[in-house]
Amino acid sequence: MAGIVAIAFLLGLLAGSFVTAVAHRVPRGISFVAARSECPSCGTQIAAYDNLPVVSWALLRGSARCCGARISPRYPLTELGLGFLFALTVLVHQDSSTAAVAIDLVFLTMLAAVTLTDLERRIIPNKILLAGAILCLAIAIPTDPGGVPERAIAAAAAGGLFFLVALAYPAGMGLGDVKLAAVMGLFLGRAVAPAILFALLIGSLVGVALMARHGSGARKMAIPFGPFLALGGVIGMLVGDQLIDLYLG
Repeated sequence: MAGIVAIAFLLGLLAGSFVTAVAHRVPRGISFVAARSECPSCGTQIAAYDNLPVVSWALLRGSARCCGARISPRYPLTELGLGFLFALTVLVHQDSSTAAVAIDLVFLTMLAAVTLTDLERRIIPNKILLAGAILCLAIAIPTDPGGVPERAIAAAAAGGLFFLVALAYPAGMGLGDVKLAAVMGLFLGRAVAPAILFALLIGSLVGVALMARHGSGARKMAIPFGPFLALGGVIGMLVGDQLIDLYLG
């Protein structure tokens, strides 16, 4: 099992490197399939040996080889974070089917991408959500057709709930959050319920903390909700079913 977990960690590092490229390119309309990696500062193409997850950033001491521009630590942190989550997912769900674990890993990759785009540009790209939904169904339909109706119901319920919130409070909830909640339901099925509960709880706690520090001025601060949904999604993926069984029991 240790070998499988190690492989999952390495795959997570690679997925993290891919995610940072997607999060940078998609909002800017740049193809992440055909275009080669290039320095955001000077546009020089990045050599393969300077594009190794974590290692290249450490060897270059956080600066671009071509122009010396600072490379944000979000790159190695994203790679390490996904590596850890991939390994943890494989370890926690070692009794699940290969297809189920594959869906979980796709889910983590999608959540990482939308978290980065929402933090940087306050948007959750439709292309990323659509790609995640298609991959989820492409794996689930042939391997677990009986579970697809539950996924569809969970997607409709989660998306519908957030759509009502967006209608009631458009300044605080965007349609990107609505669509993300729906796609989370597609991935998680019934486990989307604790995922949303934790997202709302964590978001509320952060809001209370900001109000305690900044007073009434915190009401004017724009805080993206996508990262809270992503964090709730990770919790729902790892222990959501167990939490529901515990509650029902």
